[in-house]
Amino acid sequence: MESVLQYSPTTKDAPLAMVGSHRRLTARESRLILKRLKRRPLPSGILERHLAIEEAISGNPLVVGNKAALLIDGTAIYTAMSEAIQNAKDHINLETFIFSADETGRRFADLLAQKASEGVKVNLIYDSLGSFDTPPAFFEHLRQGGVDVLAFNPTDPVISILERPLTHRDHRKILVVDGAVAFTGGVNVSSVFAKSLSGLSPHDRKRLLWRDTDVQIEGPAVAEFQKLFLDTWKREQGPELPGGNYFPQLTQEGKELVRVIGSTKGQKNRATYMAYLSAITFASDSIHLTNAYFVPDRQTVRALTDAAKRGVDVKIILPSKSDWKLALYAGRFHYSQLLRSGVKLYERHSAVLHAKTAVIDGVWSSVGSTNMDLWSFLRNDEVNAVVLGPDFANQMEVMFERDLDDSEAISVEKWERRSLAERLKEIFSRSIGYWL
Repeated sequence: MESVLQYSPTTKDAPLAMVGSHRRLTARESRLILKRLKRRPLPSGILERHLAIEEAISGNPLVVGNKAALLIDGTAIYTAMSEAIQNAKDHINLETFIFSADETGRRFADLLAQKASEGVKVNLIYDSLGSFDTPPAFFEHLRQGGVDVLAFNPTDPVISILERPLTHRDHRKILVVDGAVAFTGGVNVSSVFAKSLSGLSPHDRKRLLWRDTDVQIEGPAVAEFQKLFLDTWKREQGPELPGGNYFPQLTQEGKELVRVIGSTKGQKNRATYMAYLSAITFASDSIHLTNAYFVPDRQTVRALTDAAKRGVDVKIILPSKSDWKLALYAGRFHYSQLLRSGVKLYERHSAVLHAKTAVIDGVWSSVGSTNMDLWSFLRNDEVNAVVLGPDFANQMEVMFERDLDDSEAISVEKWERRSLAERLKEIFSRSIGYWL
């Protein structure tokens, strides 16, 4: 299957979008594309090389003319999101895995209800399993406040599990305001993300805080986030959304090339997987990954080890503590192979690492909800923003170096001295890795 380079404007006066094939990729098609790319003479320039790779595997538009702002940790993320919501004039579309009834959740709920009372159309999608601990009365209060609320894949035992498997979850984090500004990343609506590590005293830094990353995007690419939200609303049979200027005319806001990748359950929908795998496979200089739940398949491990062996600087920051211990140990199962190949591994301290980011060759960046595990790649609805260009990548590199300063390098010698108990935990966790 060959992709054909096409150009199509998203609006009358908006910058043009580069669009490849819109068919979903099967596993076999994914392998064939990678093989063809290896045979094809790619451009010598790093940015041009990644543009060519994106075009070859793209199932989503690559849109020019965007502004991308990196948001680090909950304080900055929630402040920017709250400001955008407060300034909403037409509509607010929020999609999240967890919407807690804690202090942060109540604050956002009050803000959404306030905007609804002002005549702003407010639509909320939450995952019913991710928000399982949130009382139904909390969402009913939002409905009474004028917010249209939709539960993704309700965990109602009356519903046939065969028709709606509990393993299919909406792990996306999307906020679109007035069709003009969008947010995505790893942050849910929960107080665990609300405090930032920056500016804390040494005593406070010992508390179990969460480290996460989002991106705020303005420009033509916002329409791609909007399409994902509205598609989910329709698939989940939400009520018809009356009114609302969901696709306003968008003009150029910056210089960034952005590809919005949305994936959903199924072997044939491998968009996020292929985005990561192709960028890693054809990296020529550096691969800097930060990921909260790292349970890679054999092909990903091979791509990382092959990159290190050909001289690429491969560094991966992983959690030292986690809310999901099985995933932590399943990821550690691969440490020995990765380290022996030359991959440099680090474990983040002083926080629960929840970020899912990558910066490759100083030009290819990704911020989103996708973990490097099969749950994200095969079962969840996920979303990532891929930004192509050196300016945003430089910000990502600065953030990566800051995280390295709070991380411990894992050496081969030290790792091989770990206890038998730790090794057994890794073996057991890896044996059920398909479900982590």
